[in-house]
Amino acid sequence: MPTISDKGKTMPQSPIRKLAPYADEAKRQGRKVYHLNIGQPDIPTPDVALNAIRNIKFNVIEYSHSAGNESYRRKLADFYKSKGIDVDYTDLLITTGGSEAILFAFNSCLNPGDEVITPEPFYANYNGFAISSGIKIVPVTSYIKDDFALPPISEIEKKMTPRTKGIIVCSPNNPTGYLYSKEEFLQLREIIIKHDLYLFSDEAYREFCYDGASHFSAMNLKGVGNNVIMLDSVSKRYSECGVRIGALVTKNKEVIATALKFAQARLSPPGLGQVAGEASIDTPPEYFINVNREYTARRNYMVEALNKIPGVYCPKPKGAFYSIVKLPVDDSDKFAQWLLEKFEFKNQTVMVAPASGFYSTPGYGKNEVRIAYVLKIDDLKNAMEVLAEALKVYPGRK
Repeated sequence: MPTISDKGKTMPQSPIRKLAPYADEAKRQGRKVYHLNIGQPDIPTPDVALNAIRNIKFNVIEYSHSAGNESYRRKLADFYKSKGIDVDYTDLLITTGGSEAILFAFNSCLNPGDEVITPEPFYANYNGFAISSGIKIVPVTSYIKDDFALPPISEIEKKMTPRTKGIIVCSPNNPTGYLYSKEEFLQLREIIIKHDLYLFSDEAYREFCYDGASHFSAMNLKGVGNNVIMLDSVSKRYSECGVRIGALVTKNKEVIATALKFAQARLSPPGLGQVAGEASIDTPPEYFINVNREYTARRNYMVEALNKIPGVYCPKPKGAFYSIVKLPVDDSDKFAQWLLEKFEFKNQTVMVAPASGFYSTPGYGKNEVRIAYVLKIDDLKNAMEVLAEALKVYPGRK
């Protein structure tokens, strides 16, 4: 029998999706499952995007330019300029989701065996992208007691080897909700210059900043334009996860030209998705005001409710719609499965993402979970009650 590739064997399961069969079985048994495990917003997609799809006039859904429709790239460049990011449409490439933007960036900038440092916990799919690209993700640990702030530069430098070629950060952060400050990005700028590294900046959650905080883009770091690669997506900004449209943005013309070759190999990004993405740029400001208000209320409720549960600690996220939460359990993977297999309260249970999947350091995250507060407050109230009751009777409580 033919064997599976070594790359296939080392590709990790998604810590977010691997428990899906247990959730499906719980639903078959008639239980209500509150999904706190995945960042799928329930916020309606903007009308301008839905109407653009409904009113499509063309008769053939054609290939687009491999870099994406020029009209979309021009409009997106203007959008970035309105956010203080001065780019030309030739500085960006439309991709099949933010995922492909990361893959193109890794493949364009790095050789097999190269290393990229990232603060952990980190977006779990970085591991999968790294394996696909033949590179290695090297973690430097951030801690819940510090609200997952950027680790000291000295700790980052300890992780460097001759194979270190870049740093990847996500701000606001998935999975922690931490928002990196301008000062933290300036610290990263110094290490990028000192060691001539790429800075891959995942900015898919730019709009989700709370309590008056503002987002700082790595694209606005001075003097490192050829080092910075911004990775973006419409998935969260416009609640359009299913259209699979992202962007790779950089002033580095050689990177753009190289990424375009990878883009040509996959032909073109989704045509209907680009229609939605281009139309979405006309989303009125009130949409984002209302979304921010809604997520702020959800966050405030969740953080307060969690911190009232004995033995639980939840930092207050500054952005995105996630938090890593410390629980009084022996093993968060076992706990998450137990919730779906063995527990119910008023015929309800919850699904969480074990945090171990967001760490590379063995043993880390075993008493932590990632919670996505993407449910309406009434559902969050029920979910928090269920979680509190579960922790009272979990056999592995610590």
